[in-house]
Amino acid sequence: MTFNGWLQIGLLFLVVLTLIKPLGLYMARVFSGERTFLSPILRPVEAGFYAVSGVDPKKEQGWLSFTLSMLVFNALGFVLLYAILRLQGVLPFNPQGFGAVPSDLAFNTAVSFVTNTNWQSYGGETTMSNFSQMTGLSVQNFLSAATGIALALGVTRAFMRSGASTLGNFWVDMTRATLYVLLPLSIIVALAFVAMGLPQTLDASMTATTLEGAKQTIALGPIASQEAIKQLGTNGGGFLNVNAAHPFENPTALADYLNIISMLSISSALLYMFGQLVGDRRQGWAFVAACGFFLIVGSGIIYWAESAGNPIHLALGLDPTLGNMEGKEIRFGQAMTAVYTAVTTGLSDGGVNAMLGSFTGIGGMIPMFLIHLGEVLPGGVGSGLYGMIVYAILSVFVAGLMVGRTPELLGKKIESREMKLAMLSILILPVAILGFAAISAVLPFAVASIGTAGPHGLSEILYAFTSAAGNNGSAFGGLTANTPWYNTTLGIGMLLGRFAYAVPVMAIAGSIAAKTRVAPSAGTFPTHTPLFVGLLIGIILILGGLQFFPALALGPIVEHFEMLAGQTF
Repeated sequence: MTFNGWLQIGLLFLVVLTLIKPLGLYMARVFSGERTFLSPILRPVEAGFYAVSGVDPKKEQGWLSFTLSMLVFNALGFVLLYAILRLQGVLPFNPQGFGAVPSDLAFNTAVSFVTNTNWQSYGGETTMSNFSQMTGLSVQNFLSAATGIALALGVTRAFMRSGASTLGNFWVDMTRATLYVLLPLSIIVALAFVAMGLPQTLDASMTATTLEGAKQTIALGPIASQEAIKQLGTNGGGFLNVNAAHPFENPTALADYLNIISMLSISSALLYMFGQLVGDRRQGWAFVAACGFFLIVGSGIIYWAESAGNPIHLALGLDPTLGNMEGKEIRFGQAMTAVYTAVTTGLSDGGVNAMLGSFTGIGGMIPMFLIHLGEVLPGGVGSGLYGMIVYAILSVFVAGLMVGRTPELLGKKIESREMKLAMLSILILPVAILGFAAISAVLPFAVASIGTAGPHGLSEILYAFTSAAGNNGSAFGGLTANTPWYNTTLGIGMLLGRFAYAVPVMAIAGSIAAKTRVAPSAGTFPTHTPLFVGLLIGIILILGGLQFFPALALGPIVEHFEMLAGQTF
């Protein structure tokens, strides 16, 4: 590790910190229906959408109607995307001449992009036409992110209101999230990416002559536009097979910086927006502080583990000053690879600029563990916010047990109904991850898909289901996941991680909205102080550790000690 490396990491988080407040305030105005600088242009467009779709923007929905609207909308999105992939061969903008995507892969991919996971069991440049990428995958990148924002707004309004029966209007929140937030920012970031050298064309490829005189076909396409919403919406699905390690998706260190800033911007600003809307900005900053702790510590551990290098490599005479550079890009180096890895797994992004399966045992364990913590650091766009609120509910409950008082969060009493629903949400992740991983670890045809024997092979399986149920989308890479078993089970894991989690959260929101908001008293436990931030961090760590540590001990931790002993598999 070097001073220069830490300086790069520090400057990155400083830039993100300066963006949180202005972007959070802007989104608070947008979702409160207030006028913004984009209103003269976008309000007529917004009104047009409502008129065409028959939506009354003044009519609000209860939690059940809100949730059902979300489920129906996403079910229709899945059907449409599945149809596009299956009919790819007869649809336009297919200069590559690709045929239909196989049914199990089409199911997996459609579920993946609808749930904001963007797990990819395929190589984009060898499987997907430009039409599928643009009208299928990129559109779902917008809609899945907007869905998360809409759900987060419903939960936010539950704490804003007193004795209420409604949480807003799903269709209005979806429309505003897309028009006022995701689309304008995507245009700006896409243009910046084009200026940095990312291709944006409908051409399928170009032919280059190598130094040896041979001909090489280089894949092209509308990469910059998909890259922008991929990162801003914390989707992570790359246009090209190797994702952000490819020079057409991430050509320079500056582009790498913009990728990471784009990932963190909206999710982090939503935490501040929550504090602004509920009338306590300190609450938003408390959530930001908890997320920042995990991201900084996670980046530091990965940086340390990879900079220390692999003793097996060093014994072969590799330069020890470079650390473990296997699977990494020289143009990014250890520091920016470490922070990119921590951010992309602390969020539900999944885009990677290195091969995670080539990391050391500890270096590979940390990104997996960050997903295990619930994708709330700050998590996916919207989903990270309502996931953090679930942990906050658990934290005030624990605090209430300690001092013998009824737990409260922002003036709302947390009672048995909210706790049961919160625990139901929390248990979805370990059931989906550990359940499917355990079955896959004993089925011969599932084990045959791993690329490496021993603990690393177990890590490949564990990481796959961790990424799927956590709606992350990154992978260790050694697992051959494009099989009927993995395409199906990973798809089911994605659905559970997204919707089986969101439904009880919305039920919590409906219950809390109906409660009377009480003023803080001398006995109220403040939830914006460093003490609460520490308690919140502890609850997140304890739940992640208790649920997943035994599995991690059999995989990456064993691999770490085997590496120190000089053993390979």
